[in-house]
Amino acid sequence: MSGSLGRRLRAAREMAFVGREEELAVFTTALYSGARSVLYVHGPGGIGKSALLRRFADEAETAGRPVSMLDERLMDPAACQDDAVLLFDGFDRVQSLEGWLRERFLPRVPAGALAVIAGRNPPDVRWQADPAWAGSLEVLPLRDLRAADAHALLDAAGVPAEAREPLLAFAGGHPLALLLGAAVAAKDGGRWRPDQHLVAELLDQLVGELPSAAHRRALEICAHAYTTTEDLLRAAFPEDAGTLFRWLRRLPFVESSGLGLFPHGVVRRLLEADLRWRDPEAYTVMHERVHAHVADRVRTASDADVPGAVAALLHLHHGPPAGDGEFQEETLPQAQAEAEAGVLVQEAAFWVERQPEAFRLYRSAETGEPVALSAWLRLTELDEEELAADPVVAAAWAHARATAPLRAGEHLAVSRQWVLPPYRGNALLLELIQWRALGNCLRAERLAWSYIEARTERYHGMRDISGGLFVHDWRAVPAQAWLEQMVKRPAGGPGAATARLAVLSREEFADAVRGALRRLPRPDELATSPLTRTRLVAEEENPATALGDLLRQAIGDLSEDPRSVKFHRALSVTFLCGTPTQELAAERLGIPFTTYRRHLAAGIERVCADLWHRELYGTSRT
Repeated sequence: MSGSLGRRLRAAREMAFVGREEELAVFTTALYSGARSVLYVHGPGGIGKSALLRRFADEAETAGRPVSMLDERLMDPAACQDDAVLLFDGFDRVQSLEGWLRERFLPRVPAGALAVIAGRNPPDVRWQADPAWAGSLEVLPLRDLRAADAHALLDAAGVPAEAREPLLAFAGGHPLALLLGAAVAAKDGGRWRPDQHLVAELLDQLVGELPSAAHRRALEICAHAYTTTEDLLRAAFPEDAGTLFRWLRRLPFVESSGLGLFPHGVVRRLLEADLRWRDPEAYTVMHERVHAHVADRVRTASDADVPGAVAALLHLHHGPPAGDGEFQEETLPQAQAEAEAGVLVQEAAFWVERQPEAFRLYRSAETGEPVALSAWLRLTELDEEELAADPVVAAAWAHARATAPLRAGEHLAVSRQWVLPPYRGNALLLELIQWRALGNCLRAERLAWSYIEARTERYHGMRDISGGLFVHDWRAVPAQAWLEQMVKRPAGGPGAATARLAVLSREEFADAVRGALRRLPRPDELATSPLTRTRLVAEEENPATALGDLLRQAIGDLSEDPRSVKFHRALSVTFLCGTPTQELAAERLGIPFTTYRRHLAAGIERVCADLWHRELYGTSRT
């Protein structure tokens, strides 16, 4: 390096280099002790591999070691000095040479030399499968900068304070995204946001050219979903899902977990921003398909998989969850001894005795220690002892009874949580507990009210009734309607659902049926019936017409039972034939007026009972 420009460039690069202490420590140890002969650095584009290798070169030169930067032409290994440091950047450009490098080139390098290979792809498994390399090779996956290092990089770049939060939210700890974003912030000032030029530039650098439109669509789905499995890909984009999934899992910026594939954070945000700007209609179609698959997964997942399924659903509306894997959930049998011994609080022990099946225990994945309990308490009848033992349950019952009491066969559920003091503010733990609660809501049958403890300003469109107790009436806005409200808001969380069903007591329902029967000869008046807002017909295209058809069907069903034919005749002549008075109806039937009134009342009661059963259970009485 010579001349003032060279010195200035080197100084600027040194100033912009932050973090990577662990990688530098590994290199320094190898440099001075010879503990490793080959370091293999890999990570997605723009993650800082070249900057790290330049820093390695500086460290080697400071140590007095000769440094050679290799490229695809390589060199004669026999010509290397005994203490040479060989740096090979951009190895992914010649990945096909990996076998030759491993088997032919590196074994001929002097024993005292140190080779560093850097590329986007991890090393072939044959490196680690060969015991000869076990003591000579160290693999260094390069990941995002830590938060403190990302801030230090923005300090060095002189990014204004007001631009930092949105820039960090977009770029995370990705060095190239931070540096290019910093350049935009320095030019524009004010509150930073990514423009399409920056998005396009980063996509070129990080993703590059894709083989086809189908590959691009598969990658966009992978970026949109929390995690991508082959069945999700098939549901959202059926075209050769197996081949595309295998291609996705080999991309250097796509990682995998037990739940499926997911892209690097900044790549996810870039692809999302690009598609929403470039083709909004395609984005909406993709969102709806992914949402439908994920929502169905919540309903059909095994019990153990419910939290992950709910996380995937919420990701579509709130962005990636804060994280998972730090805590583990398990059912009560393994936790019962700790719960009953008073690991947490007396309220938990009270409910353990009554509903042990309702409990989940949460442990720290690192230490295995129990950190929290949650319970999904299913309640059908008011119990004075339970009210006295648990104020949250008491508040739930008070609200339900005052607002819309339970009907036959229904229940309410209260989600309770008990967290040990050191973990009470842990967002990841609370998130996992809430995923379980929301999954229970969406999977429950005959659930009227849910009451969920949550330490947040709002909770997925539910109402806060007492400073952290969120309530939802699943009869008024059933699970399917709630999910439909979500899918209409791909950019943010669901607000309170606007299309609410009427929740009637049995007496109110029977009164509404009697009123609708009287209006049956005048179909235009049925639109004012409360029944048009019940689950009977509310989702029909024309609820008033559907209600009329349903009433006529219920009357007609009575004719199929010989014991109720007389009731059918009384209802038909009164409500279907438009007979102006009951006296005339009795005369047309040729029966005494008192007999007619008795048949009519019995027939109305049969229709009320049949429609009430449909309202509660979705089917007619058998």
